[in-house]
Amino acid sequence: MTLKAFNTGPCTLRSMPFWCVGNPLSDPFGGSVLPKIDSLDVAKLLAEAAADRLIEATSFHDDDLVPWDPAHPEDDLDRSSPAAKKLRQIKSSLADAGLEINTATCSLHGHPMFRNGGLTNPDRKIRAIAIRKVQRTLRIGRLFGAKHFTYWVARDGFEVPVTVDWNNVYTWLAEGLDAAHDYIKANRFTNYKGGSIEPKPNEPRGHMFLPTAGHAVGFIATRLKNPDFWGVNPELLQHESMALMNSVLTLGYLVSCGKLAFLHFGSQIKAQFDNDFPPLTGPEGLKETAQMFWALQQTGWKGVVEYDCHMLRTEGDPSDPIGCRRQFIRNCTTGLSMSLELAARIKGAKLKGLPETQADLAATMAMCKLNAKDMAARSEKR
Repeated sequence: MTLKAFNTGPCTLRSMPFWCVGNPLSDPFGGSVLPKIDSLDVAKLLAEAAADRLIEATSFHDDDLVPWDPAHPEDDLDRSSPAAKKLRQIKSSLADAGLEINTATCSLHGHPMFRNGGLTNPDRKIRAIAIRKVQRTLRIGRLFGAKHFTYWVARDGFEVPVTVDWNNVYTWLAEGLDAAHDYIKANRFTNYKGGSIEPKPNEPRGHMFLPTAGHAVGFIATRLKNPDFWGVNPELLQHESMALMNSVLTLGYLVSCGKLAFLHFGSQIKAQFDNDFPPLTGPEGLKETAQMFWALQQTGWKGVVEYDCHMLRTEGDPSDPIGCRRQFIRNCTTGLSMSLELAARIKGAKLKGLPETQADLAATMAMCKLNAKDMAARSEKR
């Protein structure tokens, strides 16, 4: 089965990842709100969403699908292993639904051994384990036909600068990502059209080694052996907003560099921890979100928009853990549709030649479907 592409505005496919749907809604101050559900059950929910024409693609961390045992780093190659059997079951469920796989991401943040980093860990042995885990993820991605391999900065960062080996840390990171590229090429994994880096300024570490999209582009251009293979998938509004950056600027910059691989999408309160609100949810970001998609329309970029968020803890319903997850998927889809519609309205506004304030007001009026003459008349009332 093949799903029809979404192809609305700049968005070609809508992707809902495993980690968003399976999230049990814990936070640093409280345990899980929802019970964990098996990856096969997540796959069923995604298949239902595809049947309802809510999504066309999905993505995963390796740990979202099957557990990882560092004592058996190649369990996926043993067709009789529990991991290999389950991977085939999940693949069948997603394939039957017609879902494409946007990206395979290696979890280098969950296991305690990676508490001081994965690819940048100062312990050479742990870096070697991290690379083997990446290779396992690449094989799983090959099985599923993933289009991208994504490196999320995870725990590759620091709290105390004076403990960092600044002479070597970026060399270690480059070695890890170059090893991923080399593994793909050596094994002829033709499903991967590229790799991507997902930057983040902080959380779970105090500081990350690649905190923003600009850092990621600079690192790709100056440190990686095959820079053309790598792009950036920013998480907007969240990650750049945590550093008080503007998402429109981020997208404009990445498109101008030819480095926007795809978009991770959600909402965020600026300068806070990683809220990971669903699209258009929360007290901020309506105008910025609409202008973000308007900028993509203006530049002509088209690609995958992938949700990277979770439902609000207040909406997690332990008595109906499946139903609230279904509604979460629908809410994300609604938020994206609204964002694309608002962006299209701005695109239709007549802004050329207007001073900046008037242009901004005109764009906002167009976004809100307000009549400029009516607004002028109301402002002139005595």
